[in-house]
Amino acid sequence: MIRVGVYGATGYMGGEAIRVLLEHPQVEIAWVTSRSGAPLERTHRNFTGAQLPVVKPEDITPVDVAFVALPTGLTMAHTPGWLAQGTRVIDLGADFRIHDIPLWEKVYGKVHTCPDLAAEAVYGIPELHRDAIRRARVIANPGCFSSATILGLAPLVKAGWVDSRMLVVDGLSGTAGAGSELDIAIHHPEIGNNIVPYNVVGHRHTFEMEQELSEVAGAPVTVHFTPAYVPITRGILAMIHAFPTREVTREALMELYQDFYASEPFIQINTAPRKEGASWQSDPYPWVAATSGTNFCHIGLDVDPVRGRIVIFSVLDSIGKGGAHAAVQNMNLLFGLPETLGLTRYGLHPY
Repeated sequence: MIRVGVYGATGYMGGEAIRVLLEHPQVEIAWVTSRSGAPLERTHRNFTGAQLPVVKPEDITPVDVAFVALPTGLTMAHTPGWLAQGTRVIDLGADFRIHDIPLWEKVYGKVHTCPDLAAEAVYGIPELHRDAIRRARVIANPGCFSSATILGLAPLVKAGWVDSRMLVVDGLSGTAGAGSELDIAIHHPEIGNNIVPYNVVGHRHTFEMEQELSEVAGAPVTVHFTPAYVPITRGILAMIHAFPTREVTREALMELYQDFYASEPFIQINTAPRKEGASWQSDPYPWVAATSGTNFCHIGLDVDPVRGRIVIFSVLDSIGKGGAHAAVQNMNLLFGLPETLGLTRYGLHPY
């Protein structure tokens, strides 16, 4: 059994990690932290009766791996001590996602105290870094928008079929991605029947996207990313526009993506045909709710040959494949377990 701790259990990401870990057949949850020390069901009512071992942060003990869901800048303060005790770290926050320390400090407005660990940390997308994750001591779990965008674009930039300096991404997010702290923009009377753009230039996840996609492409990549919150709880929709440098058909694009993700259990390419001449098309494109509560990313593809544009839709659960579920996938790799263990659930329907 893998002894696991969840540091920062009262937020949505920590709570989702616990929910998945409770179902995992090879995991023992040694502790979860709460600053108040109160039973966790007072924060996460879905855990009523679970009798989770809640401790205050100062009372944690060494474990095999810690899932850490803390605000930016706090994880790095604890990580060296955890590693010295033999605890591996899966950071669900942003402390180790960007390897360029001056850039990280500019983006987050903080001083990075562990640049050596930021250089060592492995960016936690198994589809791109599986072998490195298996050897890692520190895993930087990706941001939710980053996961959707990187998975949506990786086959295309790898193939070199598009202008890598003109990748346009419009991101729609459910409100769980904003965390559990109250903010007026995600307060129900404000976000209901509304769409709220935010951080429309220079969103922090943009820099992760560019870092990872540049590595895939073997050349600098520029992502023009703008997000908005929509009145759903879970979910990310990345609407990606790319401009081909060669003639591309939908059939060729579909084949490219199916080949790239052929051995990936959690990436599903929507192969439904377009109905030629139909005035209403929705079958070929993924629905956000289909991925809710799962570790799946669904991708849909289309080509506008008249205007020279490729459109990619990439959807996932912002705290599932975009967060805690992907972290469990990374844990499975760390400990030599089947990658899909504890993660094969499908979404609810209706959601």
